[in-house]
Order: sequence, then C-alpha cells, then structure tokens
Amino acid sequence: MERAAEKLLAKHRATDAHSPDGAEALREAKQIAGLQKEARQLRDWLATHPEDRKGARGAVRLSNRTDNESAKMATSKGVIQGYTGVAAVDERHQIVVEAQAHGTGSEQELLLPVVEATAPYRTGNTIVTADAGYHCEANLKHLAAQAVDAYLPDNGYRKRDARYVDQAKHQAKPDPLYDKRPQVKKTALFKPEDFAFDPKAKTCVCPAGKTLYGNGSNCQFNGYRAIKFQGAQQDCLPCPLRSQCLRHPEKTKTRQVAFFLGKAPGHESHTDRMKAKIDSEQGKQMITRRFATVEPVFGNLRGNKGLNRFTLRGRNKVDGQWKLYCLVHNIEKLTHHGYAH
Repeated sequence: MERAAEKLLAKHRATDAHSPDGAEALREAKQIAGLQKEARQLRDWLATHPEDRKGARGAVRLSNRTDNESAKMATSKGVIQGYTGVAAVDERHQIVVEAQAHGTGSEQELLLPVVEATAPYRTGNTIVTADAGYHCEANLKHLAAQAVDAYLPDNGYRKRDARYVDQAKHQAKPDPLYDKRPQVKKTALFKPEDFAFDPKAKTCVCPAGKTLYGNGSNCQFNGYRAIKFQGAQQDCLPCPLRSQCLRHPEKTKTRQVAFFLGKAPGHESHTDRMKAKIDSEQGKQMITRRFATVEPVFGNLRGNKGLNRFTLRGRNKVDGQWKLYCLVHNIEKLTHHGYAH
C-alpha cells in the first residue's frame, strides 16, 4: 500500500510542470489518502499483534485483519477465508452430540478436541469413525494410547478397495461450456518404473540409456527400505530428455530416483496397523456406515437449512452459529422420532 501511494505521488510530481485535470488530481489525492490510512492501520495492528498464529506444524496460519481468527483454506472452489465446521454424530438417531467451528483448514488437528469432548458419551463399545482428512500418525497414536476403537481411512484406501475400481465414471465432469480454451497438458515426467532397475546387481539405467550411480543402498523412508540412485552431471546436463525427467530442469542438475524394497524389519507404525484394519471386511463396513451417518447431516444443514457458508465473524460467533444450526437439526430429528408426542 505504501509503495502504491509512493507511485501516485511520483506521478503527481512528474505532472507538476503541466496543468493536470482537476477531477483526476482530486481522485488520485483521495486514493493516496486512503492507501496511507490503510497502511497506518496495518502497522498499528501488527504492533499490537506481534505473535502470528501457528498451525499444527509450526507454520504461520494465513489470515487477515478483518477476522484474524479465521484462516485461508484451499477448497474445490479455490482459496477462501473462513472456518471449518466439525460435527460428531450418533449413528442410531443421527443426533449431533458435539459441534465445533475452528479457524483452520487442517482437519487433522481438529479430531482430538472432538474425541475428548465426546468422552462423557462414549462407552466401552463405542466406535469412532472419521474421513481421510483426519488421518495422521499423531492422531492414530493418541487414539491408541487412549484405547479408543477407531477407524480412520488413509487417502489411498480407495485404490486398495475393489469396490472403487470404476468410481471415475461416476464422478462429476467439468462443464465444457465454463472454459472453452484448449487445455494444455502438462509434460509427463519419467517415473521410477521408467528406469531399468536390477535388484540383484543393484544397478539402474535411465530412459536415455545412461547408468546411474548408487548414492544410498540402505535407506529408510517412512518405515520402508529403499535404494537410491543419482545421475552423473556429465550425463544429465547435456541430456535432451531433461524436460521429461526433471521437474525444474533450469535449476536441478541431475535426477535422483529411489526404489523401495519392502518394509524395514521390526517397524510397524500406527498407520500400518490402521491400513490393515481399514482393509478388513469390518473396516470396509465401518467406512460405509460413516457415510450413511454423517453425510446426511451435512446435507440437511447445507441443502435444507441453507447453511452453505458462515455469515458471522470471530470464532465465538461462528462456533455459536454452527452449534445453533446443529441444534435445529437435533430438534427436527427428535420431532420426527415422536419425542415431542
């Protein structure tokens, strides 16, 4: 804002020798005053809020001055400023037993507060399910330590489930009339399977026919054993296939590739155990039951009650609005079940 004001002032000084248009000069003077006022307000706000809000991983949570408790979130409709509404739903009656709104787009850090809030309602037979957005090693470790029977699928569970083989044909296609410009396809980069790897000889040949040298024969990545290879600069720098091999050929000198050899001995993470649990028949059933339990509640609130976005500012107000709508949903459910009679 200050740079924009300086540019306008420089423009004024450059036209001082001429006779500028009075209306234009007045308009630009108002614009300069507005920019300088906003810059002063922003400096004052930063002086009174020296600490940035941190996310679960320590990164600064992006927000704005209007509602600093909200957060910028990536959605299917682009990046928006807002809050995330979380609800825990009882399977038998579809009653919302806990509702919270948070100014973050990371669902992973929202699971444990809801689990802890529902502790008074849970019994020894209670099963907790959530979608893949809440899945992470830290959450699984905490649930295991608390002896909570939970089913949290990972992002790749559909690829391992035969029921989702033809899911692509059921997904919504983009509107061809929305953007008629020809779609530019990105150049497909060479994958590890495009390299000729000999596990016995421990050699690797790239698609250009050059032999890579090994730079790690006993590596571990996320509990998996791997062997790494890297190309020589004398082969990679003049290679005509650089644009197909490197994501940033203008900056990266050589290609590296790793081949996984299986699980590291004695290493089984909570994620590994949860994958086996999700891939079982019981786990597949739990995923289906979660769909039928939670998604209708959000569909009712968004479609029938019209809550397609929060309309207030500040976490306390938004949290109250979210709880109020969930309360309306609960009253409706109780009425339909004959509670009022």
